[in-house]
Amino acid sequence: MTRRRIAITALIAAASVLAAVLLLVVGIWIGGRNAEVVPAPLRAALVGSDEQIVVREALNDISDTYYRKLPPGQLANDAIGGAVKNLNDRFSNYFTPAQYEKFEDSQNSRFTGIGVTVDSTKRGLLIRSVYKGSPAKEVGIESGDQIIAADGKSLKGLTTEEASELVKGPAGTKVKLTVLHEGEERTVYATRRAISVPVVASALKTVCGKKIGIVALSQFSSGAHAEVYAALEKLKRRGAKAYIFDLRNNGGGLVDEAQLVASAFISSGPIVTTRGRSVPTRTLRATGSPVVPKAPLVVLTNGGTASASEIVAGALQDSGRATLVGEKTFGKGVFQQVLELSNGGALDITAGQYFTPKGRNLGGKGVSQGAGLRPDLLVKQPRDSRSDVALKAALAKLGCGRSVTK
Repeated sequence: MTRRRIAITALIAAASVLAAVLLLVVGIWIGGRNAEVVPAPLRAALVGSDEQIVVREALNDISDTYYRKLPPGQLANDAIGGAVKNLNDRFSNYFTPAQYEKFEDSQNSRFTGIGVTVDSTKRGLLIRSVYKGSPAKEVGIESGDQIIAADGKSLKGLTTEEASELVKGPAGTKVKLTVLHEGEERTVYATRRAISVPVVASALKTVCGKKIGIVALSQFSSGAHAEVYAALEKLKRRGAKAYIFDLRNNGGGLVDEAQLVASAFISSGPIVTTRGRSVPTRTLRATGSPVVPKAPLVVLTNGGTASASEIVAGALQDSGRATLVGEKTFGKGVFQQVLELSNGGALDITAGQYFTPKGRNLGGKGVSQGAGLRPDLLVKQPRDSRSDVALKAALAKLGCGRSVTK
């Protein structure tokens, strides 16, 4: 074949490809605007299923016909958000780009606020701990105080999440807080700023002559297991002979982190099994060498212990490795997958269920809240008490070999 013929053949092939691409683009564009004009055999390939076609058609009609121009992205956000809301699944969410950025910050233990951990009370928020160097610390807020109003709005009767949102806010802004300290009200002004949440806190207590290491984990964020391991190693070097692992108010996080955290205490065996319609069934097992494989262990739980926290607590309870002390856990038996979208937002969608080593699913039917884990030693925390009764009970059990449940 001559060079001229080769060139002509190549040109014809390129033109054919270009024509096919143009036909595809035009077909998709026409189908997106008026799917009926596309032949049925080509419609599904070019513009999607009947459901996708009618949704796209409706959004285009709203955008073209509504009496006022809508902000860019609003229709997509509203449509996706509505679809997720109508799943009637409290654990599935659609995050707009701005919301997804905040979600990622929370997963990386960052937020803007005053730097405290809280529980709900009848009047507002009970301060459980104050982060070192935080805005709350600077204005004299202490553990045991209550925040009963924010910017003049009473926190009475609000959930922990609702009240916390009134205290949080953009970095650099001030919030007026009414604080109840030992029965007396006072007003403070705290300037919110970016807070890096300590994922792990630890302490060493001596009870009845026995040294007991306490490790509290706030969430199962990326790398949390390494901080847990380091805290346990440090407590071992300081002479700890028994341990308390505090998972109260830990709402969960990454399932793989749960596997690694549980492996700090368990040498072998299953940690959790996950099953879903679109994800393969898998069983995560203990891996590596445990830091404290045999020392007496208590896990503290309450109604805020959920998801990955329940995976770890359930594995430790099922294996007989730990005693659970406190209140029953939240009861979440499903896990979510985060699916990033082209607009910068994301879907956080329930993808399956998880089961403890003994086959327990802690949720209710489907995505309903279930019974959760029942502690081996039930210790209820009085709502407005400044004393940590569950921790006292755990220390007494490990240190002195007796239970304290008052």
